[in-house]
Amino acid sequence: MANYILLMTLNPEGQRAVLADPGSVAAAAAETQVADVTGLGLYGVLGPYDFVGIVQAPDNEAAARYSVQLGVRVGAHITTLPAVPISLLSEPHEPDIDALLAGTQLSRPEGALR
Repeated sequence: MANYILLMTLNPEGQRAVLADPGSVAAAAAETQVADVTGLGLYGVLGPYDFVGIVQAPDNEAAARYSVQLGVRVGAHITTLPAVPISLLSEPHEPDIDALLAGTQLSRPEGALR
């Protein structure tokens, strides 16, 4: 399963809906059902986007179906981005990037400076 980031910008219809019912975005996300797609988080944000969602889906097609259905329900334009774990960007012989970011100690060769 892959993760996807959904960047949502409300259109005027969506803005009116959120003003009338602030829970409407969460309700629409809960009502949006696409096989094997699971919502992992929904956040209101400041800046150029109104909401950010994170979903897990088996493929791009399922993520796209979810994004289109949610956009219609919410009244929003949604930009959907596949999220690649940073650990998959390194070569096998390179240090574990996730461990570095988490501050985890990596094993060092004998005699290496600490």
